[in-house]
Amino acid sequence: MEYVEVVVVGAGQAGLSSAYHLRRRGFAPGREFVVLDHAPRAGGAWQFRWPTLTYGAVHGMHALPGLELGEADPDRPSAEVIGDYFARYEEAFDLPVRRPVDVRSVRPADDGGLLVRTSAGTWHTHALINATGTWERPFWPRVPGQEGFRGRQTHTRDYPGPEAFAGQRVVIVGGGTSAVQHLLEVAGTATETTWVTRRPPLFREGPFDAEAGRRAVALVADRVRRGLPPRSVVSVTGLPLTDALRQARERGLLERLPLFDRMAPDGVAWDDGRFVAADAVVWATGFRPVLDHLAPLRLREPGGGVRLEGTRVVRDPRVHLVGYGPSASTIGANRAGRTAVADLYALLGRGQKDAREVEHPHGSSSLQMIVPQLAVA
Repeated sequence: MEYVEVVVVGAGQAGLSSAYHLRRRGFAPGREFVVLDHAPRAGGAWQFRWPTLTYGAVHGMHALPGLELGEADPDRPSAEVIGDYFARYEEAFDLPVRRPVDVRSVRPADDGGLLVRTSAGTWHTHALINATGTWERPFWPRVPGQEGFRGRQTHTRDYPGPEAFAGQRVVIVGGGTSAVQHLLEVAGTATETTWVTRRPPLFREGPFDAEAGRRAVALVADRVRRGLPPRSVVSVTGLPLTDALRQARERGLLERLPLFDRMAPDGVAWDDGRFVAADAVVWATGFRPVLDHLAPLRLREPGGGVRLEGTRVVRDPRVHLVGYGPSASTIGANRAGRTAVADLYALLGRGQKDAREVEHPHGSSSLQMIVPQLAVA
């Protein structure tokens, strides 16, 4: 059994942001907080992205707090660019990431704390910041006849790149950014592509300003406050109509069909008699939050989601969810990490301590932290 004040689960954008703010608030790395990460190396879920997703094609990547990402080759795979950046970040701020560690369950301890049971042992903690994201839980819609389809079925999580579909008839399912990226790539190698979405896709013309962003986040946040399963922020912003998409529309690639009613061994079919022959189906149908390890805490509401106030779980104030719902974006994850740590700083009584100096990670000077005196919750 190891004892810490705070356990952070996940070392993606939200987890590293949380760890950074814990350190700035005076929590000692390794001794008072620890980060447990499922992945084999630094990079969060980015390290698993398909090789043709280049850094230049990444939508809205924001730097972590305290260290700029810097210039990067836009043609380099995003998995490499962001993986290297996260590794530099962990080293620069001396963040105690333990990996690979699978968190199996989080349970109440008899003394009022939490027991975090993992593949590497058990941690006893007073608070938990959960930053597990969604990558490990891909959503596969189920339709009649799916098991009998003789072709290849691939989810975005395991998308191998366009060359795997050379010379094939491919159906792309999904209305988000990943689906469109797959569609445009596969169209260059496949003999035929068909785009299928559950709802008509929403394309966004013009710039996406701060006010539009706030409205989109507010829609997702409202669901979370009501204890409903969150939708992603991207799902309510629409698809930006880029030059590449305009060209694809002119070529007829964006002529979408509604979701098929069933699958046959050699294709997909609709109840109105339409049939499309297919050798492969790519399910770009999104992901769900990875929260099963929190089930013993009984955090879910009757609506199926977890109700939050800020990042704090209403049913258990010791637990914060970052990178969940309205904070499921790179800039949102940064802010959520700061919010969660500020709340736990008060909850754990750290506001009683004096302001302290924290050594600047690059050694040129020290940063004087003026710590606000927060009341103990």
